[in-house]
Amino acid sequence: MGGGGQLTEPEEPISGRAAGVYTWEEVQSHCNRNDQWLVINRKVYNITQWVKRHPGGIRVISHYAGEDATEAFTAFHPDLKFVQKFLKPLQIGELAATEPSHDRNKNATIIQDFHTLRAQVESEGLFQARPLFFCLHLGHILLLEALAWLIIWVWGTSWTLTFLSAVMLATTQLQAGWLQHDFGHLSVFKKSSWNHLLHKFVIGHLKGASANWWNHRHFQHHAKPNIFSKDPDVNMLHVFVVGATQPVEYGIKKIKYMPYHHQHKYFFLGMFLGDLAWSLSYYLRYLCCSIPMFGLFGSVVFISFIRILESHGFVWVTQMNHLPMDIDHEKNQDWLSMQLQATCNIKQSLFNDWFSGHLNFQIEHHLFPTMPRHNYHLVAPLVRALCEKHGIPYQVKTLQQGFADSTQRWVQTFVHECC
Repeated sequence: MGGGGQLTEPEEPISGRAAGVYTWEEVQSHCNRNDQWLVINRKVYNITQWVKRHPGGIRVISHYAGEDATEAFTAFHPDLKFVQKFLKPLQIGELAATEPSHDRNKNATIIQDFHTLRAQVESEGLFQARPLFFCLHLGHILLLEALAWLIIWVWGTSWTLTFLSAVMLATTQLQAGWLQHDFGHLSVFKKSSWNHLLHKFVIGHLKGASANWWNHRHFQHHAKPNIFSKDPDVNMLHVFVVGATQPVEYGIKKIKYMPYHHQHKYFFLGMFLGDLAWSLSYYLRYLCCSIPMFGLFGSVVFISFIRILESHGFVWVTQMNHLPMDIDHEKNQDWLSMQLQATCNIKQSLFNDWFSGHLNFQIEHHLFPTMPRHNYHLVAPLVRALCEKHGIPYQVKTLQQGFADSTQRWVQTFVHECC
C-alpha cells in the first residue's frame, strides 16, 4: 500500500517464539508509539518494529494499534496473499476462543454483511480495471494541454486567449489529479510497481506535486476519515484545515495564523517538497513553454494563476464530499459505519463523473479504495441497499447542493472569525 517503499521478501519468523492466546484487553493495552499490536482475522501481530518499514507509512498502520484492523487491511491491499507473507514473522498469537472477533462495540452483523458484499463484488469482477479507460483519460489530458498551449502560440497572448488557455491548463491539472489518484490507490495495474511508476509520472511531471507527500497523507485520510489526530485533512491546524468543526475544537482565536478558508490558494506549496526531480520537470516544462511569450516574470504569474484556478476546483470537489459530514474523535466504528459517517455522494451525470474524476461516488471509493473508478456506479446500488438494511444514512446531493453546503460552512466560519 502506498508509495513509501517497495515490498521485498519477508524475513523468516523468529525461531522458538511461542504463540500466545490473548484477550482484547491485552491487545488494546499495546497502542502506544513504542509498543503496537493489532489483530487481523483473529490473529495477533506485534507491529512495533514493522511500522518503520511499512510501505504505506508509519502513521496509517499505527492508527490501528490496539484494534481489529481486518477491514482496513482488506480494503487497502489488492493482493492479500502476497501481503500475508509479511505478516507471518509478526504473528505472536491469536485471540482467545472466548473473545469476539471484533473489538469494542462494533456491530458484528454489519461487518459480516459488508464482508459478504465485498466477496460478491470481487466475484463479479468489479475490481478488474479496463486499461483503455485510463489510457483515454491520459490521452485527453495530454490533448487538452497541447491545445491550451497552441491557442496562445498561434493566436497570441491577448487577455481573452490567455485566460482561456489558463482555464484549459487548470482543467488538465485537475484531471491529472484524479488520474494520479487512480494510480496512487493501485487500482489500475495488477503490479504495484507499475502503479507506483505511473503515479510518480502523473502527479510529478503532469501536475508538479509529490507522490510521497500524497501517499503519506491520503492513506491516513482513508484509514480514519474525519477523525481528529488521525485524519491529516482535519488535523493540519494553522496551515491546512478543513471544516467549521475544527476551529471549534481548538478555539476560534487559536487558528488565525493562516486563513484556512483560503487554502485553495496555497495548498499545492506543500506538495512540492517531495519528489523534487519529478516536480522540477513539470515547472521546467511550463517555463519553457511560456517564457518565449510572457517572459520570466509573466510566466511565473501565468503558472501561479493556473495553480490557483486548479486549486479551487480541487478543494471544491474534495470538500463537498467530506466538509459537511461529521468531524469527531475516534469512535471505533466498523468500516462501513465509519466511512458513511464521513462521506457523501454527488449525483451521477456525465459532467459530474468527469469533473470530479468519479469522486462524486465518494462513498463507494472510501469503502473500496482499490476499485477502479469506472465501476463505482455498478456497486453503488448494492452499497445503498446494505445501508438501508442497517439504517445507515446514505447521502446523495446535487453538485449545486454540494457547493452550497461547502460555501455555507465557509460563511459560518468567516462570520465566527469576524465576530
